[in-house]
Amino acid sequence: MDNSLGLPVVIQGGMGVAVSGWELAYTVSNHGHLGVVSGTALDTVVARRLQNGDPGGHMRRALAEFPYPEVTEKLLAAWYLPEGRNGKPYRPMHRISLKSNVEHDQLVAAANFAEVWLAKQSGGKVGINFLEKLQTATPAALYGAMLAEVDVVLMGAGIPREIPQLIRDFAAGNVGSLTVDADRPNDVAAPKLSFDPVAAFGVAPKLKAPKFLAIVTAEVLANYLARSEITRPDGFVVEHWMAGGHNAPPRKLQDTESGFGPLDEVNLEKMRAVGLPFWLAGGRATADAVKDAIDHGAAGVQVGSLFALSNESGMREDLRVQMLQAAKEKKLKVRTDHRASPTGFPFKVVELPGTVGMEETFKARPKLCDLGYLRSNTITDDGKVISKCASEPEKPFLRKGGDEAEIEGRICLCNGLLATIGLGQERADGYHEAPLLTLGATTTDVEHMLQLHPDGWSAKDVLDLLTSKI
Repeated sequence: MDNSLGLPVVIQGGMGVAVSGWELAYTVSNHGHLGVVSGTALDTVVARRLQNGDPGGHMRRALAEFPYPEVTEKLLAAWYLPEGRNGKPYRPMHRISLKSNVEHDQLVAAANFAEVWLAKQSGGKVGINFLEKLQTATPAALYGAMLAEVDVVLMGAGIPREIPQLIRDFAAGNVGSLTVDADRPNDVAAPKLSFDPVAAFGVAPKLKAPKFLAIVTAEVLANYLARSEITRPDGFVVEHWMAGGHNAPPRKLQDTESGFGPLDEVNLEKMRAVGLPFWLAGGRATADAVKDAIDHGAAGVQVGSLFALSNESGMREDLRVQMLQAAKEKKLKVRTDHRASPTGFPFKVVELPGTVGMEETFKARPKLCDLGYLRSNTITDDGKVISKCASEPEKPFLRKGGDEAEIEGRICLCNGLLATIGLGQERADGYHEAPLLTLGATTTDVEHMLQLHPDGWSAKDVLDLLTSKI
């Protein structure tokens, strides 16, 4: 067991859009383990909480600590509605793109600061989880988290080769840049998106550099990242395909229910040989699994689903209750859907009535792309940037050069995941976005937890179970 980073045995998963909210991370961190907030779409999350009147005053409390009060004042003037929305739709957001927007960068940085700052009031260690696929959202978000002195940054859903350097640049008070994937002519360089603290805030102080854990699925990628000082993380989370949310594609699509198989199992001996601390994730939510991980050289485990269903989760309570009831009846079904996500990555979808995981609810949703976090970019021969998403309406997607074969079965993750935490859009025509739920594939872990805690459980109950044999 290599834990030279001094991080806890249990890392709480950074799940969904604010399912791993600050309350959950606060609780896990307060009990001595690594609480993790989800860094996905926090600009929308915080803006919508403010439009709802900021129940509990938590957003305003955190933003009051943001080191740039003039920015806080401007953001509150733009988004805070003391009496709430009164049934009106949420205000439209600026959509992230290859072109930097200072005002939106300020919101992104402030929102990530707020979520991390609130979690860190626990006094313990706090991490933030980003998706590599959301490259255009990352620089300003990472900077905001670092302003709040986040302890650990975790990133998966891609190859996060540039994050260590981005962290070093921001820590030194410099401009940070990130290469953005884009389909482009061979003679056109990949675009870069930069975040300039001076342009956004007028100053660029030196910041504490957090540890960086790259989320990988195989020792091959771990070796690739570790071999260079430029790309080397401080450690890894090795995620099995049974984990919830996005999964890395299988090495070869196999004739199994999930599409995964023996080729997708990590070689732990080779993982140990990489020489950096690692935590195992996916199907590790039992005391025996934690002990086994440590016995095989891991520093610990990362666990998601049991925390997602805990009392402190950001998930809507009615949805959590529905899932627990389905688990009690042994009817909780999670499918590995290779079509749902417009990223092309497999995604774990819970099949629950009233959610877009059910075909009838999915088909009833009028297609609309008003958030655009998962859009991909194409650069034309004349240098024009085209952003599109396979989950957007069919005609504009095809008009922008999209492939018709990419459309079938694509779910709008952005709107569905926001609805899961009670921040779904309520359109002027009366349509309310339906939630999208995700969990790990091992529903037996949930069923076992229900035997111990039939009325539900706290995050501390999860920690007590996981650490009971070490």
